[in-house]
This record gives sequence, C-alpha cells and structure tokens, in this order.
Amino acid sequence: MIKKTTFFIFSILFGILFLSSCESNFKEVQKSNFVEFTPSGEADSINLKYTDSGKIKSILVSPKMLDYATVEFPFTEFPKGIKVTMYDEGGKKTYVTSKYAVSFKNTDLIDLQGSVKITNDAGQLFETEQLYFDQKNEWFYTERRFKFTDPKGFTFGEGVDFSKDFKIINSQRINGEVENSN
Repeated sequence: MIKKTTFFIFSILFGILFLSSCESNFKEVQKSNFVEFTPSGEADSINLKYTDSGKIKSILVSPKMLDYATVEFPFTEFPKGIKVTMYDEGGKKTYVTSKYAVSFKNTDLIDLQGSVKITNDAGQLFETEQLYFDQKNEWFYTERRFKFTDPKGFTFGEGVDFSKDFKIINSQRINGEVENSN
C-alpha cells in the first residue's frame, strides 16, 4: 500500500516538473517566432502633395508617418491621424480626417479609423468610425454605422459605398429625414 502511495506522489511530482519545464520551453519558442515590425522610415509633421500632369490631386497632412516598406506586405502607418484634401477636375475640394490611418502599398487601399469625417464644398458631411478608401477607383466603403448630413437633411445607416464626390451613393440599411423639394 505504501509503495502505491509513494509511486502516485512520485508520478504527480514528476508530471508537475515535466509540465513546468515544457512551459518554459514553450515560452522560449513563442519568443523566437515573434517578429517585431520596425519602420524602415519615419517622419514627423509631414505635408505631402500628390500631383498628376502638373495639377495637385490631393494633399496629405499628418503629425507622424511610419513606413514599413521592407516587410512582406508593405504599408504606411499614420498613428496620429491624417487630414487629406482631395481635388476633382473642376477644383472642388473634399476633406477627409481620421485619428488613425494605414495605407497598404500592394492593394492601394487606405484604412481610416477613429472619428472619420468627410466634408466637401457643398456642405455635405459623412461620419463613421472606420472607412476604407480604394485609391485606384477613388471609392469609399464601410460596413459600419454612419451618418450622412446634407443641406437637405440627414441619413443614418449601416453599410455604404460611394464615390469621393458623393455623386454616387449605394446604401445598405438607412433611415433619416430629408427635406421635400416641392
């Protein structure tokens, strides 16, 4: 009887020692597989002007930019937010602000997050917490809740995509009040 009890206690102690040694090895393996991104470029107080055929197409202003050009999927991060002014062919402006942004280089997508607002010279205002911008097609979209305010009224919804000048808007679930033009 004593041998069984001693064997049982010895087995439990051996198991505890074995598991604790495995845990420390597991933590070491986790550390070795952890890759920390280090920016290949960093800039403070940036003011970038994008031009095409001698015309300014957009101006991006940000207090901080981190460029991760050397990682497998390169991106540029704006951890302190952005302010962008976009110009159409007629010189009309659209303004975009957010508290945080990431631009993915291989896909030409920009992920805007935190108090995202878009305004224009016509007095329209779009607000949401996250919005994507497809630079190639100049198209915005989100699946999040949004509020769109226009001089004629306002709309709330969830899920929308639209052109940068608000001329084409495709909403999913909406409600609101709009002034009757009659």
